[in-house]
Amino acid sequence: MKQLFESYDKKSINTLPRFLYDGRIHIIQSETEAERAVDFLLHQPILGFDTETRPSFKKGRLNKVALLQVACSDACFLFRLNHMEALPPAVKRLLQDCSVTKVGLSLHDDLRSLSRRGDFTPGTFIELQDEIQKLGIKDNGLQKIYANLFGERISKGQQLSNWEADVLTEPQQRYAATDAWACIRIYEEITRLLKTKEYTIVEVKSE
Repeated sequence: MKQLFESYDKKSINTLPRFLYDGRIHIIQSETEAERAVDFLLHQPILGFDTETRPSFKKGRLNKVALLQVACSDACFLFRLNHMEALPPAVKRLLQDCSVTKVGLSLHDDLRSLSRRGDFTPGTFIELQDEIQKLGIKDNGLQKIYANLFGERISKGQQLSNWEADVLTEPQQRYAATDAWACIRIYEEITRLLKTKEYTIVEVKSE
């Protein structure tokens, strides 16, 4: 029986062991590479989904999405959209696909940001913030949800780094891949717990 918290204590996260994706990462920087990657991804049963944008420290300025991360069970593809023109046809095909389930957190924000690069009609997406509520958990951030379900810490240290850099550093790549791949693991665990009912909720409020 797994014990979960209605709301996870943020201070406790720093005491947990760190989780970092250590699988294969593919950097996609051209439309040709994007076509091959999307052909592969659309044959997978489930995909984890996330984006990164270069932070803007000027009021009123909003940068366009620089990176689209799409993970499958054993690999993660990092689409460097800032190296491509507008929204590549292959990426648009992926976003509009209705045959493969895509899971993520705050998908509304990600999809809205992506639409600034080109128009598309979103296909099949599952919002993990909605799914986690089915367990009775109120948190909606990746770090808290992952800590609650798995007792591990996802570092956010690279979040405000330069996602438009000529070359992404190894820490940037691992950070980006971790966020996308974690979405798959979260979805599969939520699905398992809802099916087996092997969990209890502890009503402890976080500050």
